[in-house]
Amino acid sequence: MQSQEKTFPQLLMRNAALRGDRPALRHKYLGIWQTWTWSDVAEIVRSYAQGLYDRGLRHGDTIAVIGANRPKLYWTMMAAQCLGAIPVPVYADSVAEEMIFVLENAGVKMAAVQDQEQVDKVFSIMDRLPDLQWVLYDWGRGLRDYDEPRLLSIDQLIDGGREHLDRDPQTIKQLDDMILSGRGTEISVILYTSGTTGRSKGVMLSAERCIAAARDSVAFDKLNENDQVLAYLPLAWVGDHYMNYAQGLVAGFCMACPESADTVEQDLREIGPTFYFAPPRVFENLLTRVMIRMEDASGPKRWLFHTFIEIARRYGEKILNGQSVPFSGSLLYALGEILIYGPLKNVLGFTRVRVGYTAGEAIGPELFSFYRSLGINLKQLYGQTEAFLYVTVQPDGEIRADTVGPLAPHVEVKLTESGEVLFKSPGMFVGYFRDAEKTHETMTEDGFVRTGDAGFFEPESGHLKIIDRAKDVGKLTSGALFPPKYVENKLKFFPNIKEAVLFGDGHDYVTCFINIDLTAVGNWAERNNVSYASYQELAGHPDVYAMIADHVEDTNRILSHEPMMAGAQIKRFLILHKELDADDGELTRTQKVRRGFIAERYAPLITALYDGTQEADITTEVIFEDGRKGAISARVKIVECEIFPLATKEKAA
Repeated sequence: MQSQEKTFPQLLMRNAALRGDRPALRHKYLGIWQTWTWSDVAEIVRSYAQGLYDRGLRHGDTIAVIGANRPKLYWTMMAAQCLGAIPVPVYADSVAEEMIFVLENAGVKMAAVQDQEQVDKVFSIMDRLPDLQWVLYDWGRGLRDYDEPRLLSIDQLIDGGREHLDRDPQTIKQLDDMILSGRGTEISVILYTSGTTGRSKGVMLSAERCIAAARDSVAFDKLNENDQVLAYLPLAWVGDHYMNYAQGLVAGFCMACPESADTVEQDLREIGPTFYFAPPRVFENLLTRVMIRMEDASGPKRWLFHTFIEIARRYGEKILNGQSVPFSGSLLYALGEILIYGPLKNVLGFTRVRVGYTAGEAIGPELFSFYRSLGINLKQLYGQTEAFLYVTVQPDGEIRADTVGPLAPHVEVKLTESGEVLFKSPGMFVGYFRDAEKTHETMTEDGFVRTGDAGFFEPESGHLKIIDRAKDVGKLTSGALFPPKYVENKLKFFPNIKEAVLFGDGHDYVTCFINIDLTAVGNWAERNNVSYASYQELAGHPDVYAMIADHVEDTNRILSHEPMMAGAQIKRFLILHKELDADDGELTRTQKVRRGFIAERYAPLITALYDGTQEADITTEVIFEDGRKGAISARVKIVECEIFPLATKEKAA
């Protein structure tokens, strides 16, 4: 029988009643894991809600939540929702000037922040936020001497609310009545988009739709109160709010918060999550580090590792999918589990992972198969903030690296003539906050949401394939298709390439900017006695250029076997003198390329790529972590690559 809870606070109270003694939240503090049960969390959140009410937070008000994954910031969201107020998570690494738009647009009345850094950022823009009345902080280090009447600790609010409830039992009934009377049709959270194509938009999500979507995915992956996740994704990203917050409250499982961003890998090993999500770049970085460590291992260890990894590639996915393999293969794989796969999964923190997901970008087939061959049930999904994540998802037994799966439960999808993907989903958004015009542009007359992504369904499998952003798919002057993201993802399959940005729409040929991966290329440099003093120096080294040229030509060779994509081979490329950075506006806070901004900022380099120049000078303004501005100048080399003729089936064979 389906439970009737329509809001997240109602789910919290249900969990406290049904599984009060089970762990709900963990947090590693000063090296020690602290644990709160569902009963503990319910009591704290109730007291916190009363404290917020006493300070003036009311139904319909908005409260910003700024910081890393910490219990008190999650409790802020729950407590605000108890009152019918609306939490607005903000990316913690945003600079003050980025925050101002979200805080001003949302009209926040309060801001709950992690620490002194966030307090300073908010107070630096306070005069531009007339609605902001209180700044609440979690960690007080460095704030003892702050003389600001509008600054309070979250502990103060919780203690004050607890005293109020103890002093006046009637208030407890009033608060519980407020929670029980909460309506699922009301907005429960506003999540701002990453702003890939311009200004961020506030996506309004209602409680009942969020809970309906979470219930579908909990049932789909058979999640329950015995599962455990590590909450390390940005609070402001839909993935965290869906997979950790919403699914956790629906399924009743335990959410663990790492001590800091620097300890995530260690904390992952200690917690041993059963459900795990990471974007492809996380899996790429983990594998890169594993391979670097193996290069430094002794000869016998390297031989053992590579031998059993090859056995895993041959039999691992078949065993994971329940397919039959020769007895000798099963025996060798079992031996590999003892010697290599088990210890490796333990080092990565994946020993207990029962369900794993990746999304956000295409993942390389080899990378995807590597993790699955170890026995990790890694799958792909496709979604958006406006869908409250899932649109398509891969069921067990239907796992492929080149698709994002069939439709998620209760989701409808249709494609326009141009190939744009439109959807309806249980968790679909109500609209954009204070932007009726954008809402109208995004919604079709029959209630579908425009994703802006181009794709198609494979007839034989029913799986969706995403090609690129619909507006980014262009054509060369020859008429050949130009899907930049499709080619960029192929380049990023090479561990030495961290980021790639292609140009070609309306031109005679395709060109590319490349960022090298400093970890991978730096390790290569050490092993090959290549000395360097900075990223810029390493990126401009002739041997590095030669290595990247090989990767580009390998990509061209692969594209030559794909009739629709063969025209998108890269003729000229350069390695940028600096890493693309969100602080410099080149990436979004979810690490997506802002193409328009990059094209404008590096216009002289794009001109050089197309006028035959062999070198080009560039000076780029950068913003340092402390807010200071500087400039980096460089002379960048441009390299020509081989273009391969379209391979016929006979040649390909």
